[in-house]
Amino acid sequence: MQSILRPALVLFAVLTLICGVLYPLAVTGIAQAAFPVQANGSLVERDGKTVGSALIGQSFTAPGYFWGRPSATSPMANNGGGSGGSNQGPLNPALQEAVKGRVAALRALDPSNTAPVPVDLVTASASGLDPEISVAGAQYQAARVARARAMPVERVGALIERHTELPLPGLPGAPRVNVLALNLALDQAAGVASGPESGHTR
Repeated sequence: MQSILRPALVLFAVLTLICGVLYPLAVTGIAQAAFPVQANGSLVERDGKTVGSALIGQSFTAPGYFWGRPSATSPMANNGGGSGGSNQGPLNPALQEAVKGRVAALRALDPSNTAPVPVDLVTASASGLDPEISVAGAQYQAARVARARAMPVERVGALIERHTELPLPGLPGAPRVNVLALNLALDQAAGVASGPESGHTR
């Protein structure tokens, strides 16, 4: 019995040390040295305060801000601790009603905009945490944002172009715009203080 138990315990201790201590320390150390921003959650700071993450969407609702994708997470939208989708299919009446309501909300704030509403502005993603929208989704909202901020629409369009991210070379994907980064750039252009107190997520 001892001839079996002793090697098993030694192997258990060695594997625990390697897999449970040395490997996590090595991976954490390499990540902190080579990719400190990403390793710490890609947090975005303004004026010394954390205002969000480049990887997690926020619920912007004011007309002077670009809106991100709807979120089906619970118990609140864009809940980083409860990532998930609604699992509603395209023929689900609840989804159809939700989409109609989202389209109506966008139309009500910009009734002169007769362009088709981009699908990503009215449908939630599988994760419910998308921080980005399509370029079309940003351009659709440009006139509304410009009017709410009394800014030339060309200036808002230039900010969209500046914050458009392209897919990595050789990989599939479409150009996209990070909503938090774009809204912070809007605040900066307008001289608005950025941070939780400024209500930039409202």
